[in-house]
Amino acid sequence: MRAIRCEAWGGPETLLMRELPDPVAKPGEVVIRIRAAGVNFPDVLIIQKKYQVQPVLPFTPGAEIAGEVESVGDGVTALAPGDRVLALCSTGGFAEKIALDSKLCMKIPDGVSFDVAAGFALAFGTSHHAVVDRGAVQPGETVLVLGAAGGVGLAAVEIAKAKGARVIAAASSEAKLAICRERGADAVINYTSEDLRGAIKAHTDGKGPDIIYDPVGGKLAEPAFRSIAWRGRYLVVGFADGEIPALPLNLPLLKGASLVGVFWGEFARREPHHQAAMMQDLFTMLLAKKIRPLISRSYALADTAQALQAMAARQVTGKIVITP
Repeated sequence: MRAIRCEAWGGPETLLMRELPDPVAKPGEVVIRIRAAGVNFPDVLIIQKKYQVQPVLPFTPGAEIAGEVESVGDGVTALAPGDRVLALCSTGGFAEKIALDSKLCMKIPDGVSFDVAAGFALAFGTSHHAVVDRGAVQPGETVLVLGAAGGVGLAAVEIAKAKGARVIAAASSEAKLAICRERGADAVINYTSEDLRGAIKAHTDGKGPDIIYDPVGGKLAEPAFRSIAWRGRYLVVGFADGEIPALPLNLPLLKGASLVGVFWGEFARREPHHQAAMMQDLFTMLLAKKIRPLISRSYALADTAQALQAMAARQVTGKIVITP
């Protein structure tokens, strides 16, 4: 089979296409023929040794996949060859096939394409865990989403709207903000051309947002936090800007506000029953068309480096996928 390999730490341009032996299912495992693999910002970090998880070289990046079960190992009864499944794999997704623990796989509902399924679990799982679980969003509250046109940001916009919140989407261009409007944002802020604090104040009648969803970090964090409402929740999702901000700790004191960490991968590992219930809620919203994942582009396996370069440059709206 063909696979994209990281054989030395570096940027996307260092990745190589290799021929590897087809995987064989061990007891408890399934082999999946990958039809689509989601591309995520951590994929850019992990190949540079900048992510929380640091696999041993060489490895195949790619953390989420969708495809068909090709074979099953001893002891696997819940899945059979031909089943359509999605899975989170941490690494190994940018390849034609993968062997995984069957417990990591979830059947894809009828009517959901491989592209959508491959780009669904991580972005929408992260944002559901953030907005619904960690943020405890309530109907009528105001949610500010930074980096709102990216994969997790757009998912946060849709989930917050589905849960009855008023959503302010902030992004870096008018084209990105147009997509946010299409996905239900009630108000938008272009933080490259507008003063962020002034715009937040204007859109919230001076009250500030109840929840701030921040996958960006960097220079946006402090002005956003200074704008938060009394008893607001600031969701620390990631640092796509590349800079981890340092916030003065008097700010949460003055606003009675909370800084809330969001680490969905660890949540899924530590709380599998809550994770399963969350995915069921997401599938219910998906089938009811309350959320509509945007797959903006598909790349061939040979073009994986190009896809990761677009992700690193923050040129991606919604989700992009690799289709082996």
